[in-house]
Amino acid sequence: MFRKLILLLIIGLAFACKNETTKNENVEETTSLNVPTTYYTQYVNPFIGTSKMGHVFPGATAPFGMVQLSPQTNFEVMFEDGKYNTETYEYCAGYQYRDSTIIGFAHTNFSGTGHSDLGDLLIMPTTGKLVLDPLETKEGEKGFYSTFLHSSEEASPGYYKVDLDSYNIQAELTASERVGFHQYTFPKSNDAHIILDMVYNVYHHDNKNVWTFIRVENDSMITGYRQTKGWARDKKVFFAMQFSKPFKSYGHKKYDNITYDGFYRRFNQDENFPEMAGKDIRAYFNFDTEEGEQIKLKMGLSNVSSAGALKNLVAEIPHWDFNKTYEETSEKWNNELSKIEVETLTEEQKTTFYTALYHTNLSPIIYEDVDGQYRGLDQNIHTSEGFTNYTIFSLWDTYRALHPLFNITQPQRNNDMIKSMLAHHDQSAHNMLPIWSHYANENWCMIGYHATSVIADAMAKNIGDFNQERALEASVNTANVKYFDGLGDYIDYQYVPDDKSHSSVSKTLEYAYNDWCIAQIANQIGDISVETEFLKRSEYYNNVYDPKIGYMRPKLADGTFRKNFDPMDTHGQGFIEGNAWNYGLYVPQNIDKMIGMMGGKERFTQHLDSLFTMEIEEKYISNHEDITRDGIIGNYVHGNEPGHHIPYLYNWTGHPEKTQARVRMIMDTMYGPTVDGLCGNDDAGQMSAWYVFSSLGFYPVTPGSSDYALGSPMVKEAKIHLENGKTLIIRANNQSKENVYVQRVSINGKTLEGTLLSHQDIMNGGELIFEMSNTPKN
Repeated sequence: MFRKLILLLIIGLAFACKNETTKNENVEETTSLNVPTTYYTQYVNPFIGTSKMGHVFPGATAPFGMVQLSPQTNFEVMFEDGKYNTETYEYCAGYQYRDSTIIGFAHTNFSGTGHSDLGDLLIMPTTGKLVLDPLETKEGEKGFYSTFLHSSEEASPGYYKVDLDSYNIQAELTASERVGFHQYTFPKSNDAHIILDMVYNVYHHDNKNVWTFIRVENDSMITGYRQTKGWARDKKVFFAMQFSKPFKSYGHKKYDNITYDGFYRRFNQDENFPEMAGKDIRAYFNFDTEEGEQIKLKMGLSNVSSAGALKNLVAEIPHWDFNKTYEETSEKWNNELSKIEVETLTEEQKTTFYTALYHTNLSPIIYEDVDGQYRGLDQNIHTSEGFTNYTIFSLWDTYRALHPLFNITQPQRNNDMIKSMLAHHDQSAHNMLPIWSHYANENWCMIGYHATSVIADAMAKNIGDFNQERALEASVNTANVKYFDGLGDYIDYQYVPDDKSHSSVSKTLEYAYNDWCIAQIANQIGDISVETEFLKRSEYYNNVYDPKIGYMRPKLADGTFRKNFDPMDTHGQGFIEGNAWNYGLYVPQNIDKMIGMMGGKERFTQHLDSLFTMEIEEKYISNHEDITRDGIIGNYVHGNEPGHHIPYLYNWTGHPEKTQARVRMIMDTMYGPTVDGLCGNDDAGQMSAWYVFSSLGFYPVTPGSSDYALGSPMVKEAKIHLENGKTLIIRANNQSKENVYVQRVSINGKTLEGTLLSHQDIMNGGELIFEMSNTPKN
């Protein structure tokens, strides 16, 4: 049945593009792109954040697309001599702007994460002698990489172009949600090749590839899959790849030791044999080309099967019109970006804003075929009913601002994301919501169970139609898996003992906040017993505060605080990616009590002032890849997520003017329209979401509540077009670089008292007016 389905689909495709696969006569020649001049996409620069720390990719993708097709500029193995190679971290998105080489174009990429995976299905066009090693051959000769110049690169939402100077080939990329579309313009050659590198991985190690299978269906259609064991320990990516022109010959090379090959040993499998199977494989397809001839390639992806990949290919890009696909994808991006229209003081600010908004629409990604089939956490095939399935949930990062932003700009998608999380729970052998999950795998990265925050925030803001009782049950189940990351000790001791678990203080603080979120969910549906239980658990942060020194501090199982403790050190002091000075300020569910506990408003204000102005010595941050000077202001680390709420805490000490000044200073110094315009990992959109919110003048300090903390807007004017059909207009009167202070805030003519803005005020639409000044309000 499978074979018949493949053949029927191939026959249909072959008939549709009959002339293309014989003489290539009807493939539309493309001399120049009809680039849409829509207002919003032209202000996106995909190269922002492609320097060492930003870790984003500049390639072609649709909003929330499964295919994220991007150049890979170098290759660093994950381990050298049995030790972790720190340089591999620089390529967690596959691309570094400082490089001058390209080794190919991969179809899956993360956008700025603290660990990595993916880099699947690398394609590289070449001419001349066939070389199958990317960097250097065994003989020490040049690999198949190409040099390039940044002056030949172009990128915009849904499009990427570069000249591969080593081969005189122009490469262009675009994509739909599930299909990558390549267009290569070749010189005249009787030795043109397109390489399919199935060895390459981001974060590659010797045992990452489990199995690879490639099948040549006819002279222009290839199907197959790869299974890897990396951050996702059982990841399968299926593909269907079609050329616009028949190849004249093909072959492959295996890079694994073959101990047994059955009766396949009867064949010469290396050349023109239509099945390729092994652990590490590079395949190649040979062509003759005329000067300026274009060979196009479409790569459909699926996590279900190669039949599913072909189904996606046929459904989304049934033609060979590269421009048509690009223009359709560009329009999709324009629709997403136009949800917030902004006017700014400078063009640079507008570019920074729209690029940040673009980054917030890269993930989570759609993770299902066009018919709704997807691979679940149990590795079985499911069909989504009443929702679209998503993956890539970097929740320790994104619960803070990205998912709250979705509740304004993408409420229906966020609803589907929550339903995807609930499906994850139902398929989990642990009965748990996702922690950090991708590609039908839980990778257990970072701490806390922050899917509860995403759910609580959506419920507090009346978002979605997901089953709230089921969401509460899933949250309670997750919060009671005692073998998960010190959670049993947290339940038993009412804190995480430092001698039983690493990052003990951070875990205690995050678990307590998550438990508050569960209490809010229970409150919404009237479950008083669960609310009472988890409100009690949400107070456990008290148990790791040492009033004698005024800091959160690691506590041992015997109830005593650990003696050897340095509140400045970010390594081995009970905190993960932070220290007691900054991560110790994490009690978003009860900020007033935290301030009182730490000495009151005046003392807490002094602590915040010192945090932003003191210097932290290099020895205190040297053990962390994620904490670098690029993202540090004093001892405040904006390049890492645990402190993103801190600038807004002045609102609770009676000094909102200090929040206003700090927020504007961070926007001016930590973000910009250049390749190093991100001060740290974008972390799947969280870093950019902070900028979007802060630019508009408010921020979700406590996800799970219906309020936002007011700040100081960067925009002169913004229009937020809501899914309910209403529009919120934000105006910053008397806006300037110097006028960072807010004298008055009004919503629809009514003065806002205090420093909070409600979600309902946003959803009602109307006008939110900030009166700006260069002096603090009296």
